[in-house]
Amino acid sequence: MTKLILIVEDEPNQRKMLKLSLNKVGFDVQEAATGHEAIDILSRDRATDFDLILLDMVLGEISGKDVLNHIKKTLPNLPVIVLTGHSSIDNAVEAMRGGAIDFISKPVEVGRLKVSIDNALRMNRLSGEVSRLSQKWAGQLDFSDLVGASEAMNKAVDLAKKGAAAHIPILLEGESGVGKEVFARAIQGESERRGKAFVVVNCGAIPRNLVESILFGHEKGSFTGAMEKHVGKFVEADGGTLFLDEIGELPLDLQVKLLRVLQEGQVDPVGSSEPVNVDVRLISATNRKLKDMVKSGEFREDLFYRLNIFPIQLPPLRDRKGDIERLIPHFIENICISEGCPSKAVSADAMALLTSYKWPGNIRQLKNALFRAVILSEGNMIRGVDFPQIQLSSHHYNRNNQAISHGKNTVEGKNTAEEAKADDCFEDGDYIFKHQSSLSALDEVGDIRAIQDVEKDMISFSMKKYDGRMSEVARRLGVGRSTLYRKVAEFGLDGGVS
Repeated sequence: MTKLILIVEDEPNQRKMLKLSLNKVGFDVQEAATGHEAIDILSRDRATDFDLILLDMVLGEISGKDVLNHIKKTLPNLPVIVLTGHSSIDNAVEAMRGGAIDFISKPVEVGRLKVSIDNALRMNRLSGEVSRLSQKWAGQLDFSDLVGASEAMNKAVDLAKKGAAAHIPILLEGESGVGKEVFARAIQGESERRGKAFVVVNCGAIPRNLVESILFGHEKGSFTGAMEKHVGKFVEADGGTLFLDEIGELPLDLQVKLLRVLQEGQVDPVGSSEPVNVDVRLISATNRKLKDMVKSGEFREDLFYRLNIFPIQLPPLRDRKGDIERLIPHFIENICISEGCPSKAVSADAMALLTSYKWPGNIRQLKNALFRAVILSEGNMIRGVDFPQIQLSSHHYNRNNQAISHGKNTVEGKNTAEEAKADDCFEDGDYIFKHQSSLSALDEVGDIRAIQDVEKDMISFSMKKYDGRMSEVARRLGVGRSTLYRKVAEFGLDGGVS
């Protein structure tokens, strides 16, 4: 994203020279000829659009020092580089004490100015990221820190703001990778518990035999391996917020105890005869349909109604397309800062590719793809070729859609089976990918698939290819018929004809 710089300089020739030089190296520029004009511009609603100020110290009635004081009062995070023809140690010290980030003497050398601007923008981004991370871990993240202005996102935020003001449990629903934890942190940051403990528990990542101990605590010696007392996550979150991610993975017997905690406000540590009072705001999250789990007996109905008092559905990234263009520069800046590399821009072809992709892995997949592209890309521009997996997925998607729309014997407008067959392979880097007759080793977000999933697809594919002739399927797969029938039953596939 192009950076916008405000030049505050009373000499027309100096302004013109600076503007041409900055435009040449890729910056947008706006000009102010007086201190009055600069303060007027920086008092408007769009003052936050500026990324940096180049400020002459000698302006006339309102000096550069007066403008600098105004900036530091109203826009304290806006970096300022001071320009002056009156070079002296005193002027430099005074400007830096006033909040300037650098000091350059006139006449300005363009190379020196470019380095100073790049350093100032980089320092400002780093400062902003450190501030954001500090807020996150201090429990002070709020909805203004969330990136996105799409209608779907605004609806979720508006609902969450109402829920944050109450003390009831909140249930965040949505696909994997939509950002449920960040959203939960923003809810806490908007509530009366802002700044208090925010404790995260992934219910699907805890070994079943340790769930009770981790959530509710245990006494020393209460079971084998309990070498010391552990207070548990509920007590850790006392006075603050407990975020239970993947709540649908919680075992049924623990669901009963969780329900009691919500009803009584007390936890029973393992091995203790005395309950412990806790004051906890509970935010739960799930990527599963809890209502369907209740019907199938996998989730307790009474706990479901207790958690589902205030449900919020977080939209998948494909339903908030307009936010992708905002998320991309946000993530790239953070990645570049964390990796210590120069800022990188996104080319038009890369942006078109990323905004047209479906993102089945949502924000998590987008962030991972950008991280890989930042590391692999050459120079300061990220291009479409830096997203090979996304290009491959989009290629398959487009080819399959066109094949369907043009009929059985047409692939991408090719009218014969021979042409379609000849186009059945294409090269991408050092790999040759085949489609329509092969099984993918990667899932929809580019991760390696589980062996049992690949095995299931292989058996299903073979059964279709050989018309359900199980003897032939077993022979081709190199397994015994009894093993094949056992796998068919295990995977819930149709059994074939022989």
